[in-house]
Amino acid sequence: MPAKQEAPLHALAAYLPPGTSPQVMPYILEYKVHLTITRERQSILGDYRHPHGGTGHRISINGNLNKYAFLITLLHEIAHLVTWVKYANRVASHGKEWKQEFSEILRRFTGQGHMPPDVEAAIMKSIDNPAASSCADEHLMRVLRRYDPQKANHYFVEQLPEGALFKTKDGRVFRKGERIRKRFRCEEVATKRVYLFSPVYEVELAQEG
Repeated sequence: MPAKQEAPLHALAAYLPPGTSPQVMPYILEYKVHLTITRERQSILGDYRHPHGGTGHRISINGNLNKYAFLITLLHEIAHLVTWVKYANRVASHGKEWKQEFSEILRRFTGQGHMPPDVEAAIMKSIDNPAASSCADEHLMRVLRRYDPQKANHYFVEQLPEGALFKTKDGRVFRKGERIRKRFRCEEVATKRVYLFSPVYEVELAQEG
């Protein structure tokens, strides 16, 4: 897949849970959103850019997400759009105004049978105070992962035993260490440098030697 491609509106439904497209499309059409589907990005799942220099609202979403993660990420970015329309740059990007917009949007998609009960329960658990990203909501990430295509030998960091070797997407190898507050202290084997990993960061189990 190209690094970035414009998503024809009729094709958007293929990325969304069945039945949600009719609710999503009014946002895309009303705000004339330029929506792109990208390859997997390690640092972000989605992105919103406000109008600037003659461009309109732009949203990009990682195309490798499962349908429920794709929907939640898209709604996250739409909440940024709505917040910008109301407040422009006068409020924090993930401040109370954005949280309120995201919460209200999420409520419109719950209670309708569009998502599995465990996904909906995870959303409702934090709906009054949504995290700045799905990755930051560890409980939601654990639940959403159940609906990813299963990849052999891939785990969350928290699932590996202490001392285990694992490989990140860029090929670097780390040894898992102790948990420090909310993250795991891991040493890169080649450089001996220490990094802190989220418990729900997905890695590939590596072998000794």
